[in-house]
Amino acid sequence: MEVSIVITCYNQEKYISRSIRSCLNQNYLKDEFEIVVVNDASTDNSSKIIEDFGEKVVYIKNKKNLGLSKSRNIGIRKATGRYILNVDGDDFILKDTIYIETLFLNLNAHWGAVSCDYILVDNDGNHISRISGQNNPIACGIMFRKDSLIKIGLYDGKMKSYEDKDLRYRFLKDYYIGHIELSLYRYRRHGSNMTSIAKEMRKYSRVFKKKILKK
Repeated sequence: MEVSIVITCYNQEKYISRSIRSCLNQNYLKDEFEIVVVNDASTDNSSKIIEDFGEKVVYIKNKKNLGLSKSRNIGIRKATGRYILNVDGDDFILKDTIYIETLFLNLNAHWGAVSCDYILVDNDGNHISRISGQNNPIACGIMFRKDSLIKIGLYDGKMKSYEDKDLRYRFLKDYYIGHIELSLYRYRRHGSNMTSIAKEMRKYSRVFKKKILKK
């Protein structure tokens, strides 16, 4: 298996179908990529929607809510691909995303990962603005070499927020992240985004800064 797309989902019944469909519709050999969906004990209709995709996805359902970091780690460990692409359950990707990002990793052996630009979209998927994934990185849309993620210890399961910044900080100590100036990822902004929870963000921002100071 060349690529594993890991989708994490918690109470995203409005968006999870489009997220999965965007991953299934990749312009890539079907037997060379897989989609691993980790349902973090959703309490809405997400489970039924994911189950309807049947064997098209590798489905993991957490018995209890573990949080984003631990759920991503579960998906990455289950993945069989040598490349990992994280996608949030409320976001979606363009049909050439894994083809382009895989091509760049194959041609640049010294890259540990490759990022791309992304389009911020509203609740209905309408474009708001284009954002540089290099200047304003997010957790998703970046394709990692799986062995590199394993070597740095994956995501810190204790980080309930800022987990992407923590992982990137540790990753860049040992590996280079290349960048493609193409907007291949669609990042949805809506009221229930994890990043909109200001109190949580402030708390783990302090935790992250303390971790850096200890190094």
